[in-house]
Amino acid sequence: MPTTSVHTDPEELTLTLVAEFPVPVERLWAAFADPRQLERFWGPPGFPATFTSFDLRPGGLAHYRMTSPENERFHAVWQVTEVDEPRRIAFRDLFSDPEGEVDESLPASETVLSFEAIDTGSRVTVLTSFASSADLETLLEMGMREGYTQAFGQLDRVLADLREYALGKGTVTEIVDDTHVAITRAFAAPRHLLWRAHTEPELVRRWLLGPDGWEMTVYENDLVVGGSFRQAWAPVGDTEGEPFGFEGENLVIEPERRMVTTERMTGAPFPANVNDLQFDEADGVTLLTLRITFPDREQRDTILATGMTDGMEASYQRLEREVLTAAA
Repeated sequence: MPTTSVHTDPEELTLTLVAEFPVPVERLWAAFADPRQLERFWGPPGFPATFTSFDLRPGGLAHYRMTSPENERFHAVWQVTEVDEPRRIAFRDLFSDPEGEVDESLPASETVLSFEAIDTGSRVTVLTSFASSADLETLLEMGMREGYTQAFGQLDRVLADLREYALGKGTVTEIVDDTHVAITRAFAAPRHLLWRAHTEPELVRRWLLGPDGWEMTVYENDLVVGGSFRQAWAPVGDTEGEPFGFEGENLVIEPERRMVTTERMTGAPFPANVNDLQFDEADGVTLLTLRITFPDREQRDTILATGMTDGMEASYQRLEREVLTAAA
């Protein structure tokens, strides 16, 4: 983890995070000065940020929202007070309503981002100050400390060259904890093509098949929040196995950026998973990140034991051959 320390000082009314990265300080600065890079890590996993305006200069405003897997939206705004490239950014961070008006009923904070070169690359120190102990306690109870730690844990991926970081490594599955799994796969293609491949029925049917010897018999998706989807497969010829399918509901739809759904096996007695699929592009490479929330560890292990990762990689290789290559 790039975060080296997180410290709360109840006497000084501050929260301080320090993180180090093996990149020049100018590269680290750029991740905070570009809203498209910033929104890839500013929100913790499951609550990605979307910046709808970004004026990084003294007196400027940066409006953003964080969206939960249940499609709850939490709006906020930076009131920028200082910019000293590439050393320092200072701003007030305030909750707001969807129109961008500050919500005075919720606590405010002031944040200073300090950047410095070190022998191994660069360091960012995040110093957040609060007006009162009540404001500090409220934001800590809302998960600010954990949110900071998780958010900055994603920054190394933003700073890395995706071609070196992920391209060619295939489908990678990481067990995060008892109920969460993160799966990543990189493609040498723009994300608008990957989005189309995941949402247009005629394209989905060409690649989402798992191992050879299966066909997709049903693909239906009402691609709106609250809409339902249904998928089904059956073996072909001498392939062993029984037909099966999945169904669920769309919770979040942000075209070309994010799709969150519930998913349960059709007719199965166990509860649904929540699948959070995000699309990130940098320099012509798109990284798919699928975060799965399982109801319990037993269901997590049962599903992973089916060979899910290998089946996904077979489908993704087919996606590259049958869809992305044809579109190039």
